[in-house]
Amino acid sequence: MFSGQTLTLKMIENDFAEINFNSLTGSVNKFDKKTLGELETAVGMLKSEASIKGLLVSSSKSVFVVGADITEFTAMFAAPKEEFIAGAQHANGLFSAIEDLPYPSVAAINGFALGGGFEICLACDSRVMNIKATIGLPETGLGIIPGWGGTVRLPRLIGFTTAAQWISSGVQQSAQSALQAGAVDQLIEADSVRDAALSLLVSHANGEVDFEERRISKRSAVNVSSPEIAETADKLQSAILGRSGNKYPAPLKVIGLLSAAALVDRDTAIDLENQTFYELSHTAEARALVGLFLGGQYVVKQAKVRNAPFKDSAQPISSAAVIGAGIMGGGIAYQNALKGYSVVMKDIAQPALDLGMSEAAKLLNKGVQRGKLTEAKSAQIISQIQPTLDDTAISDSNMVVEAVVEIESVKAQVLATVEAQLSNPDSIITSNTSTISITSLAESLQRPENFCGMHFFNPVHAMPLVEIIRGEKTSDKTIAAVCAYTLSLGKKPIVVNDCPGFLVNRVLFATMFGMEMLIAEGADFQQIDHALEAWGLPMGPAYLSDVVGLDTIVHCYSVMLAGIPERFIEISPARPSAMLVDANRLGQKNGLGYYGYQNDERGRAAKAPDPLVIQAFEEQFGTTRPFDEQEIVTRVLLPMGMEMARCLEEDIVGSPTEADMALIYGLGFPSFRGGICRWMDEIGLAEICALGDQYSHISPLYQPTDRMRAMAANGETFY
Repeated sequence: MFSGQTLTLKMIENDFAEINFNSLTGSVNKFDKKTLGELETAVGMLKSEASIKGLLVSSSKSVFVVGADITEFTAMFAAPKEEFIAGAQHANGLFSAIEDLPYPSVAAINGFALGGGFEICLACDSRVMNIKATIGLPETGLGIIPGWGGTVRLPRLIGFTTAAQWISSGVQQSAQSALQAGAVDQLIEADSVRDAALSLLVSHANGEVDFEERRISKRSAVNVSSPEIAETADKLQSAILGRSGNKYPAPLKVIGLLSAAALVDRDTAIDLENQTFYELSHTAEARALVGLFLGGQYVVKQAKVRNAPFKDSAQPISSAAVIGAGIMGGGIAYQNALKGYSVVMKDIAQPALDLGMSEAAKLLNKGVQRGKLTEAKSAQIISQIQPTLDDTAISDSNMVVEAVVEIESVKAQVLATVEAQLSNPDSIITSNTSTISITSLAESLQRPENFCGMHFFNPVHAMPLVEIIRGEKTSDKTIAAVCAYTLSLGKKPIVVNDCPGFLVNRVLFATMFGMEMLIAEGADFQQIDHALEAWGLPMGPAYLSDVVGLDTIVHCYSVMLAGIPERFIEISPARPSAMLVDANRLGQKNGLGYYGYQNDERGRAAKAPDPLVIQAFEEQFGTTRPFDEQEIVTRVLLPMGMEMARCLEEDIVGSPTEADMALIYGLGFPSFRGGICRWMDEIGLAEICALGDQYSHISPLYQPTDRMRAMAANGETFY
């Protein structure tokens, strides 16, 4: 009847019609403009053909439909209200038309059915699901809501409370959960889903199942009283506020929508959904979270683009090696083994090897305890790590990560020794360094083109980011190979050019400097932490300093003071972090930092104010005085924004997307803020420049660049 690029409509046995999703241009099915256009054609044919007795909705891909095409969201969000709502109503109208056909419909869910992919299934009378498939409405994770009838149909199918929990959390549901809740009618092994769906469709068409009765409840208000709805909504909203506060508006907003929509008929409820969908699409959080989703895809795509020219000539990694054990080396070795690599962990001291193996074993044991690994699988993974004191054990490795102590002379000596031991001249050597120039380290090597930085973030198993640092002589082939290797480790590679602090630490220490300058003016570091944590950072800058280690902080400051002396200028009369280190307060590692630390009942370091620190700061900087919390946020974050703008202008990082994703992946920058570039866009570059000028007398770190001023004058944004 119809054959398009994304779906077909054909007549099959029993006078049934079948809509089959099978994109000819993509590896998965998704609802983009083309798919919706072709679905409109198919639905029009279904409505006009009088001989049809039933509809099967299926997919020829390994998934059903993964949802809407999120790359189209930016244009959709920018549309005027009338146009936006008309677009949402267009999809809703198609799904309602399927629901209102004069014959029954059954969906055969053979894989992921998410977002719009699940919403079209909800429009069908029944659903048969592969026992390994997954369904869900994950839209609140993007700062929006299901916009194609999901908030209307799911409560009428599985009940108000369960639907509200599913939709507000955005959590994907297993086949067993779906069946238990009543979201699907049958679970079937993978090869039999379509046949089972056809069989169920026959029973509907023969009158064995009264599909018309089902439709009455789907078109009506939810069968629950107003007081029950209000009570459930209050509990759910309280739980959401307890978990994430009001930083993510979509989960809270959707509870209100569901409460109102439950009391009216289907079409009125869809109108309410359209309005709420539009309102949320215009929030900063939605822009940030959609940007985050697209940014993650962009980072992976960039890595693959870099690798494409060398794909045919790339050597597979025969054996990886980590030079330097301990906690960091053990974490890197663990990640290699977890992803299937045989890895040599080399050190010069047995205690360091023991610590590295202990770290890997600890991480694997956690996996076993949480049910993610079996004991047998854990044993197999750790057997792939070969701890050794033998220099020759790394000779066959063609991917090496050096992770020894952060001292340039030591690293340079180790790198030269490693290069001489490798049998393959094309082997790649990387350095896990957070501060030392890759160009400078490369001077110790005979083949600097095969060398780059590979900065893992601690803890390695938990932090997604790996900064890949290009030295002056690093080849494109090396960068491509290390990007591919990073992806294979389950990490996110972001390529940056060599500079003091590279990207993440350079902008982080601008922020840390902002905090320390505030303390030197009499601000309370506890108030600073509170303000930044309330703003969304996972931990305030003083607490973060303690976690990283104040001796490490002071070392990194020395790199920034020497490397960018025109902006990183020593704080007068004293730098708070240096004062603390001089007093042997190193942070959590010795229980004394900005805060004092003692282990709680779970064995975790718990912080508490220390009067000695407060007294020392007051003696040095004067009586502590309160600051406006918005001023604190601005004073601490503005240097990060200004320094990131300079990194973009200097081509340290390739794009605002990669810049922001580096902070999300490497620092835990709050996802609902979207990154420092998006934060500046939301405020407006004219306002950012005005704030910079307001504080530039304090430090050049606040000074806007000429390019930023030009962008502001022209109404430009980073995105």
